[in-house]
Amino acid sequence: MSLNDDPRRYEHLSALRLEDPSAVARAAASRRRHPGLKYGVQNFIVAADHPARGALAVGNDAVAMADRRGLLDRLQIALANPAVDGVLASPDVLDDLLLLGALEGKLVFGSMNRGGLSGLVNEIDDRFTGHTAAALAALGADGGKMLTRICLGDPDTVAMLEATAKAIDSLAERQLIAMVEPFLSSWQNGRVRNDLSTDAVIKSVAIAEGLGSTSAYTWMKLPVVAEMERVMAATTMPTVLLGGDPEGTQDEVFASWQAALALPGVQGLTVGRTLLYPADGDVAGAVATAASLLKTPVLQSSAKVSE
Repeated sequence: MSLNDDPRRYEHLSALRLEDPSAVARAAASRRRHPGLKYGVQNFIVAADHPARGALAVGNDAVAMADRRGLLDRLQIALANPAVDGVLASPDVLDDLLLLGALEGKLVFGSMNRGGLSGLVNEIDDRFTGHTAAALAALGADGGKMLTRICLGDPDTVAMLEATAKAIDSLAERQLIAMVEPFLSSWQNGRVRNDLSTDAVIKSVAIAEGLGSTSAYTWMKLPVVAEMERVMAATTMPTVLLGGDPEGTQDEVFASWQAALALPGVQGLTVGRTLLYPADGDVAGAVATAASLLKTPVLQSSAKVSE
């Protein structure tokens, strides 16, 4: 599949949404689920929840992710690679992918808190405006993801942490994974900046993994930073690596991922913009290269997290 310029290529989605909105629920109910998670077999999840927070930029292009048709093209290219296990998306994108039949046999994670809009005056007050745990269970999803920015200088942080803890509990009650993405953040010149120093990431993990009344279904979603060995020593929770909007060449980024993927406890990648909008435009190539970094040894575990 290649990128397509036909402006009508997704017109049928608009027709379904207008005339048969229950088609989304039917598509979810009939979807073939992912066969299950195994420790030692790393997972590859493509992230597409950035636009719902108003974060449309990739590199120097401020509106790279604004074209929904282009985004769906790129997601379908990525999901067509059998090494891609699933998707992390906001409700609107996830519904489109369900209607397109693009999620057969895939892991599905919904994006839960998108209220902390990029550039919002109270961005740290990242309210849960996306998927609920009940909605994810109804869709047959595997879990929900929550961005958890901890800003010690912002009083909204405590309410955000409380909401995150409640979301973790709500997911755990339904035996769904809570994919928690923590950062230590601060306000700098009117913008929220995440501290990607090793010690800051370790502190964010310590705070995040203690949220909720159980951690039985909690995963970490962490950036690749210096001294990842120390970061991974801070948790026993399954951890996926995020891509973000990285600096450096694509080869340098992939090399950093490869080193981190070799560490104990790292369950795979959850990456979006880096692979969906590569500098050379070759989505399939970027996805294939990232997939080649994952380890898939035959290392069986008696417990399945997801059926």
